Amino acid sequence: MPDYRHDLLFGVFLSPAVADMQRTLENVRLAESAGLDLVGMQDHPYHPGFADTPTLLTQIALATRTLTVFPDVASLPLRGPVTLASWAATLAEISGGRVALGLGSGAHQGGIAALGGPSWTPGQQVQALDEAVRVVRGLLDGRPGHTVEGEFYRLRDAPPILGRRVEVPLWLGGYRPRTLNLIGCLADGWIPSSAYMGPGEMAAATPLVDEAATAAGRDPAAVRRLYNIDGVFTSGASGGFLHGPPKVWAEQLAELALDLGVSGFVLASGRPGDIELFAREVVPAVREEVDRGRST
Repeated sequence: MPDYRHDLLFGVFLSPAVADMQRTLENVRLAESAGLDLVGMQDHPYHPGFADTPTLLTQIALATRTLTVFPDVASLPLRGPVTLASWAATLAEISGGRVALGLGSGAHQGGIAALGGPSWTPGQQVQALDEAVRVVRGLLDGRPGHTVEGEFYRLRDAPPILGRRVEVPLWLGGYRPRTLNLIGCLADGWIPSSAYMGPGEMAAATPLVDEAATAAGRDPAAVRRLYNIDGVFTSGASGGFLHGPPKVWAEQLAELALDLGVSGFVLASGRPGDIELFAREVVPAVREEVDRGRST
């Protein structure tokens, strides 16, 4: 499997927990000062201890100058594609384009149902995600009169949001084959998490995305591969994936970049020491190793 030679992006995956909000904002400032690129944030509106993710991401984008923000990933059943497209387009306008739209078909069915959301089967989740992508694309492409006649979402002669084309990358989360097929056909990026899909599983899933892209007439390189990662920094020898000193982390992440085409790594940690160590030692070592690999 190829390295698609995308520019490498590094970021942090932070919590919208109300109790941690001050620390989260401090970690945002740390991430920017350390030279990271991205801030992702989980979206679980049914969680009683969580603040509203789009609101927090808007605050983060406006309080920073270099970070790109994205929901990691937005809950489609409770947010809806029109609302998400409008939010992303507006934030792109006022932040200078520093937003991506991460979108998922919706986990935690009990929580979704508790807020009056739909109870979809796995097949319906994929169909709804497909329709939602088409709705978002249509509203952002700047052309008038967009129509989607779907089972779950419909547009009829809809005007474009902001009245013109808005560039917002659409990154989809997903693990099942049908979702991977959809990602290859329609998405700008794929963003799984190492907690649910380890490197070996990602290696097995990556060809499904590539094959779907090719079958749809797309270059597989059109789908950026990002990876939510979590691990443990130690001073001893490696204890597995991302369990060891920064040098081991850098070697493992560079291997993913060169062998699987992963070009974005988002660290799931709210610990300032981890963020600082990741930015100071892991990120430059990964860049150096990938540059060396690409040159040979």
